[in-house]
Amino acid sequence: MSTDVPAPRVTRQRTAIREALSGGDEFVTAQQLHDRLRAADAGIGLATVYRTLQQLTDAGEVDCLRTDAGERAYRACSRGHHHHLVCRSCGRTVEVAGEVIEAWASRVASENGFRDVSHDLELFGLCDRC
Repeated sequence: MSTDVPAPRVTRQRTAIREALSGGDEFVTAQQLHDRLRAADAGIGLATVYRTLQQLTDAGEVDCLRTDAGERAYRACSRGHHHHLVCRSCGRTVEVAGEVIEAWASRVASENGFRDVSHDLELFGLCDRC
């Protein structure tokens, strides 16, 4: 049985959501994204934004993290495993590789008898602009 998630169907709404996410270097909530789309007169409902963001996240096209306020926030990111540095003030986000983290996660899993381990890591702080 394959665990690959099929790519979401291309629709006008999905294209608009992808475009609204592209080019930004910060994570945005579904509500913030919906506000952008509404300002652009895209005619996309909030429920469609939530559903599409979940589909894009499942397909690996969008990264999702939980903010300090507990909200989910989304960002179009590069493919492949990576981590994020996120500014608590302005939201600026930088993708970072973490070979040391990967080695540590593998070692800790192995030492404790775990296999097929996955992880997500976001580091929050203040960027050099703030």
